[in-house]
Amino acid sequence: MAETLEPKRTKEARRTGVPISISLSIAFVVLMIVFAIFGSALTPHDPHELRLLVGDVRPSTEFWAGTDNLGRDVASRSIIGARTALIGAVVVSVGAFAIGTVLGLTSGYLGGAVDTAVMRLADFMLALPGLLIAIVVVGVVGGGFWIAVLVLIFLFAAPDTRIVRSAVLEQRPLPYIEAARTLGVSKPRVMFGHVLPNIVPIIFAYVVLDFAFALVALAGLSFLGLGVQPGAADWGRMLAENKSILFTNPWAALVPAILLVLTAASMNLIGDWLYDRFSLKQ
Repeated sequence: MAETLEPKRTKEARRTGVPISISLSIAFVVLMIVFAIFGSALTPHDPHELRLLVGDVRPSTEFWAGTDNLGRDVASRSIIGARTALIGAVVVSVGAFAIGTVLGLTSGYLGGAVDTAVMRLADFMLALPGLLIAIVVVGVVGGGFWIAVLVLIFLFAAPDTRIVRSAVLEQRPLPYIEAARTLGVSKPRVMFGHVLPNIVPIIFAYVVLDFAFALVALAGLSFLGLGVQPGAADWGRMLAENKSILFTNPWAALVPAILLVLTAASMNLIGDWLYDRFSLKQ
């Protein structure tokens, strides 16, 4: 009997444990958050100081990742760049899911004409080439970081609406919903007081995944000159500004690129892991 139960305990322990890849991802994301919050105190040099006489030099003991073509310290600018990258991605992912949650709850629970109208709108938004629309809108309006964030919020809200609606449709036929209806609980209270708390774990997991996509999208817009203003310490902007010195100091472009890729990959891994965990509990 002991031999039969031991594999089950081991399997359960593996299921409830945190994989090493997730632990490393969480540690890296925490490091980026520290950079975003305390970056000004952690930078070895002033990230905006120009050293025109120095120019672009390779990594050294003084400049850990070298300097760009204006003599600015790449390591310091990469650390400070975490602030813009993380703030923008958080606002996009949370804002998009706030809209998607309201629309998805309303559509999935009420059904009928409301569901049809919301889903046709979501289908229309999904049919549009999202990044291309963002480029056109931000370019016409005149660019700017917060304009790019606002456009991405509305573009990300359509798939988020479908995700929330699917989760609501799974909850709607369950007994606790029928019991609330029988007791005469109002529809808004059922949606936001009963259904929403039961789908929050799924929403949270997808917010993390949205964060990764928003991070890459904002960096892409900055790379094209449609995000932050020129000279700002931003990973996407640094890639655009430092591509011309790849043969003199490749680390000026590689460091922000590596931070961008690792942050997006870490958030994707965490989001997938959270979704699997929450799915097992249902």
